[in-house]
Amino acid sequence: MPIERSQVERWLREDLGHHDVTNDVPGETTGRLVAKERGVVAGLDAAEAVFEYLGVTVESREPDGTAIEAGETVLRVSGAAADILRGERVAVNVAGHASGIATRARQAVDAARQVSDEVRIAGTRKTTPGLRGIEKRAIAAGGGDTHRLDLSHMVMVKDNHVAELGMERAIERFREQVSFATKIEVEVEEPSTAVDAVDAGADIVLLDNMTPDEIERAVESVDGRALTEASGGITVEDVADYAATGVDVISMGSLTHSASALDFSFRTG
Repeated sequence: MPIERSQVERWLREDLGHHDVTNDVPGETTGRLVAKERGVVAGLDAAEAVFEYLGVTVESREPDGTAIEAGETVLRVSGAAADILRGERVAVNVAGHASGIATRARQAVDAARQVSDEVRIAGTRKTTPGLRGIEKRAIAAGGGDTHRLDLSHMVMVKDNHVAELGMERAIERFREQVSFATKIEVEVEEPSTAVDAVDAGADIVLLDNMTPDEIERAVESVDGRALTEASGGITVEDVADYAATGVDVISMGSLTHSASALDFSFRTG
């Protein structure tokens, strides 16, 4: 999905304010975005959109998902010095934020691959308002799965739904409303209730806040009748333990809400 021009306008309006004299620099120049640490690059489509909005020419950029080392140039631009400087901070911020997410996703995927070639590492809806598209694409750039992009992509029956309606009634109610193409996922908090969710019609069973041993028991009980997803406070450090359980998906809110930005600098001339 291309970056919307209106989104770029909002970013620049926030940073430039009403009277920018800081960047009143005459002449033409070049600029480059340089990594200060190793990682996986993402968000350069957004950085490019910022510069193009300002009339700056993007000469080259690395594809999102590229593994980079400290000191590598990932984007080069040329144009009016004032416009390059006006776009610099926004471009650095969005690329750094997205690349931090992509790097964390790649770390999680690599950890999972130590024990499983099949399990998917997925994000969640724990994204920054206004930046979900960029953050979801960053997860994909790191080799992860985006999970549902918004509430319309899948129905998730959570503990609050079960508390209000009961599991079977909730699934039945939502099944009547959704398209045949829309899957229903049901959250359970005990291994023993995983089969109950499948019997009630769940396409996917979300095994929430369970230990790897509990996940393994739940996966065995489901026995391939539905997809299984592990979630709840899972970190890069314990991904391998969860991947070894045989679960189909490991979802991690920390890919977006706890990823540190990758450090970039922007240099002109």
